Amino acid sequence: MALRNALLAALIDRESSGYDLAKRFSASVANFWTATPQQLYRELDRMESAGLLSARLVKQEKRPDKRLFSVTELGRAALKTFTAQDPKPTTVRDELLIQVEALAHADVPSVRAAIRTRMRLSAQRVEAYQRQLAEILGTRTHEEFLATGNRIGPYLTLQRGISFERENISWGELALDILARRFP
Repeated sequence: MALRNALLAALIDRESSGYDLAKRFSASVANFWTATPQQLYRELDRMESAGLLSARLVKQEKRPDKRLFSVTELGRAALKTFTAQDPKPTTVRDELLIQVEALAHADVPSVRAAIRTRMRLSAQRVEAYQRQLAEILGTRTHEEFLATGNRIGPYLTLQRGISFERENISWGELALDILARRFP
């Protein structure tokens, strides 16, 4: 059900192909929801069958035809119902934290390497999210955008993604410092 709501939110402002949605999911929506392209395509088909989305076929030369999906009135109503509910509490499922939890019996150099990798990936995501944020802002300042912009939802989710990845980096620095002192 949550993937369905994430897709409705991603499509609410503009129609999109499954391919474009998969790209968007890996680029921006991934900071709060992940899905494989296969999961996306299956869910898009189910949503179309349920009347939440409509699709139109676009003929293309030198490429396969593509379907562009848009949210129907029934889909808008479903999204409104979803946004009126209290969301489920967030839980963390993170293999790296299991490795850290098991430090007493772990391969400490491997855990250090995993922390460094997480920090590097987080830094890359921060850069990507900041580029996307710059695209949303255009030539406007944050204040101008907040007063006049129409993509407040993506702005806020990108801000959350940036904060989350910065916290991953900060935690990684702390963890590496402690490991260096405890396991020289």
